[in-house]
Amino acid sequence: MKEMQEFLKSYHKEMNWEIDRDGYESARASLLNNYMLLTTEVSEVAEELRKLFNLTNNNIKQGIDAEESFSQAKETVREDLGKEFADCLAYIIKIANYFEIDLEESFYEKMEEVKNRKNKDIRLK
Repeated sequence: MKEMQEFLKSYHKEMNWEIDRDGYESARASLLNNYMLLTTEVSEVAEELRKLFNLTNNNIKQGIDAEESFSQAKETVREDLGKEFADCLAYIIKIANYFEIDLEESFYEKMEEVKNRKNKDIRLK
């Protein structure tokens, strides 16, 4: 993750896509714009999942086994879904870099916190 953060720090600078640091109002506008772009990419992940389920259901309607249909549909959306996840990750890293957050460290700290929660979700399966 550290390598990705360093890569994107340079990449965003090279592309002139850094979050604006010229005072509160411009930083605010830039952060909100990047957050909006992130949420747009998250909705594109949802669109790929929608495509996955529609392809699966269409194949099931044509008499193909549900598990086989789902497997085929996953292969169909895999590449585009990966691109959408990459877009999401790029915006998350961009915002984290602005705040100088070490995402790798934050991730492991958060997972430890979740692991030690008293009120964990319970699965029946």
